[in-house]
Amino acid sequence: MKDLLRIADLSPRDFALLLDLAAEIKAEPSRHADLLRGDLVAVYFAKPSTRTRFSFEAAIHRLGGSAVTVGTSDLQLGRGETIEDTARTLSHFARAFVVRTFADSDVARFAATATIPVINALTDGHHPCQALADFLTLRERLGSFAGRKLAYVGDGNNVCHSLMEAAALAGMDIAVATPPDYEPDRAVAETARRLATASGASVHVTNDPRAALGDAVAVYTDTWMSMGVPESERAARMEVFMPYQVNEQLLSHARPGAIFMHCLPAHRGEEVTADVIDGPRSVVFEQVENRGHTEQAVLMALLERRLSGSGQP
Repeated sequence: MKDLLRIADLSPRDFALLLDLAAEIKAEPSRHADLLRGDLVAVYFAKPSTRTRFSFEAAIHRLGGSAVTVGTSDLQLGRGETIEDTARTLSHFARAFVVRTFADSDVARFAATATIPVINALTDGHHPCQALADFLTLRERLGSFAGRKLAYVGDGNNVCHSLMEAAALAGMDIAVATPPDYEPDRAVAETARRLATASGASVHVTNDPRAALGDAVAVYTDTWMSMGVPESERAARMEVFMPYQVNEQLLSHARPGAIFMHCLPAHRGEEVTADVIDGPRSVVFEQVENRGHTEQAVLMALLERRLSGSGQP
């Protein structure tokens, strides 16, 4: 397995291996400081970033390498050079390529041409690195996944997609509640259900947030205005999504003591209230810390060819 473009690229063994490796790294972050010594990793952002940029640069530094971080105006991509030519060029100078952009098809083109590992650091369809950090956080908090339920409430977006696939690989039940017409992509949901069948878990999609939270030990939400959503949609989205706001009243439908999760940035008073995200149930900054450890694990595992891949088409 050369690249990580989505969680479903991983086998259940790969997923567990990455979480185990991340836990080892968290205990001793600089243990593998020679892996990238003297080497570069190219980091390309076509979208703004705070946590992804700093966590990947920290991970690369802890592996002994240097990150060359560039945006759309820094490469000839902005002047019409093809993705394939850029991928071939970077393959001569960098050990890996981390990309945060819009179309999943663009990342697939990079990966198909590049001879170095390509890591999806967020696309319109998937956010695999976030999901790995989330499930490391869940494992630290819960101890195990089997027989536990994660509830996701809000927009059926890229974060939702990766959580569904991760839960299915981990053997954790997941229920997703979105407004009508904002459900997760059907093909992604079917992939997650297929993976869940093999692991003994379940994937449920509903329009009822209270039903989704029933028996959940963790409740997750994300912004209602993902990058790329036109500002002209804000008023309509606020009205449609408000019944899905994670507040103390909605959280009361989950198990007592259920934790709250969010990938950030958060908008207090919209998808979540301040008393929830800033309260004792919130683990959002544990998720932030775990981004660096899991991304370091992904880089190591791909560079050392430790991952077998899922074999999924």
